Amino acid sequence: MRAAAFLLAAVCASAHVVSMSSGDLAVDGAHAHFELRMPAYELVHVQSPERTLLDHIRFSGGGGDARRVAQACAADRARDTYLCTAEYEFPAPPTAIEVECTLARATVPNHVHLLRATMGGKHDQGIFDLSFTRTTLRFRPPTAAEVAAGEAFAGAARALGGAVQLLFLAALVLAARGKRELAALAAMFVLGEAAAVLLGPRTAWQPAPRFVEAAAALTVAYLAVEILLLPKAGARWIVAGALGLFHGLYLYLFVRTSGYRPGWVLAGAAGAGLAAIAILALVFSRLGRPMRALRPVQVSASALFVFGVVWFFLRLRS
Repeated sequence: MRAAAFLLAAVCASAHVVSMSSGDLAVDGAHAHFELRMPAYELVHVQSPERTLLDHIRFSGGGGDARRVAQACAADRARDTYLCTAEYEFPAPPTAIEVECTLARATVPNHVHLLRATMGGKHDQGIFDLSFTRTTLRFRPPTAAEVAAGEAFAGAARALGGAVQLLFLAALVLAARGKRELAALAAMFVLGEAAAVLLGPRTAWQPAPRFVEAAAALTVAYLAVEILLLPKAGARWIVAGALGLFHGLYLYLFVRTSGYRPGWVLAGAAGAGLAAIAILALVFSRLGRPMRALRPVQVSASALFVFGVVWFFLRLRS
């Protein structure tokens, strides 16, 4: 029972598998033009978006905070997005810009915002989420080590960025009937994610974020069914690989939006996912020994099934 409670507690941590927005900042002397694009379905969580969204992004440089002198927001129904534009004035032409972005507080906890910036022909960008709300745009080419570390860390954060991702990894651990099978399931899951990211650009299919959310939630329910109804089913590693493809679509969307290199993102995501699997396996083994009479695997799998089905239908209706 405690294992089930632990798993379901993560549900409250976030409301979406895929929650991303993007922005472009163009700096010309002491003036800056900013555009923010937010998926329309995120507005359900935002009160007065025409005011709230821009209030959660602040710029400073040139000796002080940038002053917002004009703004406009409107729905772009053709692209299913909400677009805000704003004009800013700095106290003096900046050489570097401090950015504070707290959009995750205004939308959902696992929201990710990608900001691209240009100034004097130079480019820089930053990624923000609930844990990382500040950065400095220095408009200098990053070193190879900085690129690798930043993109790998972003992949790791995205791999563990929502309740569905964590619950699926928990289901994967529960589905394994031994250490060797767990290693096979984990390896195939990682390979499935990699296949989605690497093969996605070679196809004409562009999955919608809502589809990715619904599919990821359904994978949790399906794996729970395997645990409950097919406890002796063979070739479960094939199932893990196929389900990894669906979870890889989220990473594919992130790579496509951010422009990051797939290799580093996948490396970070694989490392984080395998570490999480190892930790969950250790936790479940400790919980399972004194509580075998309560059938913790079956109870936890039932809870996962309920979560997956409910979340699937919620995403279809959103």
